[in-house]
Amino acid sequence: MRLSVLDQSPISKGQTAEEALQQTIQLAVHTEQLGYHRYWVAEHHNTNGLAGSSPEILIGQIAASTRRLRVGSGGVLLPQYSPLKVAETFRVLEAFHPERIDLGVGRSPGGGKRTRLALTDGMEKPLHSFSRQVKELQQFLHGDIPKGHEYYGVSARPATKTVPSMWVLGLSERGAKHAALYGTGFTMGHFISPDKGEEAVRTYRERFRPSKSLKMPQVNVCVFVVCADTQEEAERLAASQDLWLLEVEKGLETRIASVEEASTRTYTEKEMEKIRSNRRRCIIGDPHHVKRELDLLAEKYGTEEFLVITNIYDFNKKKRSYELLAELM
Repeated sequence: MRLSVLDQSPISKGQTAEEALQQTIQLAVHTEQLGYHRYWVAEHHNTNGLAGSSPEILIGQIAASTRRLRVGSGGVLLPQYSPLKVAETFRVLEAFHPERIDLGVGRSPGGGKRTRLALTDGMEKPLHSFSRQVKELQQFLHGDIPKGHEYYGVSARPATKTVPSMWVLGLSERGAKHAALYGTGFTMGHFISPDKGEEAVRTYRERFRPSKSLKMPQVNVCVFVVCADTQEEAERLAASQDLWLLEVEKGLETRIASVEEASTRTYTEKEMEKIRSNRRRCIIGDPHHVKRELDLLAEKYGTEEFLVITNIYDFNKKKRSYELLAELM
């Protein structure tokens, strides 16, 4: 089994954004020492609970602080940007850290309408442009803009000996089809969409077309995991993640509450039902239980690599969770 990390740079209550960003760097260094394969950072905007609004800057900081980890985006919100600009940004990262950079892109709009308009300076692209953008991003990365294209003669700079590895992040067959069509890796977001993944991964493999980026299909799966020395402790720690997911989905508080606050909160029956539903997106338990559940997911998806996301209140407990997981590799 190969384990990697997806980090949203979450901010716990009582913590500053600066502290959360420093913890992202610390966790990257720690997980490299534990033998993790990749470290990806997310992109979120206009939220007080997630500090990672600029994955490309975080990638540079993390890559400079580590030696072996592949470092990347999970992912750049491509509909908000120019494919040329994204290609050049990641070529610069590749120049500093050759053969260590992953460029993951997603179709998510990245926030509410006002946020999207601010991000694009009022020139928001329709979501159906995503396929074209993925194609052009590939072409800019590899210097393949064809004659007759309106951008022919435009090259992404700097010219580097190697290019980043490209991935498309998806929650269903739609994202899988884009990844397959353009020959990129595919990341299935089980941590958001646990019901559509098996079909999406199957579609990706069946439709995959080899490219300059990738000759064979490559899949990893992202899942929430909370691992502790005992099942009881894992369940206790996960209470903060339960409340966090509940409030994020309601558009409320996006900072992570303490276990004490989450445990003393009075939930309605409807909220309890939602928490139980959200638990289907998570693996929570001691190492034996987590290993068993990851093995089942590996069989379901036909993959050996998982991107692990752990959003709990206590940073030291989060580090311990990744330590216990590392022993499963």
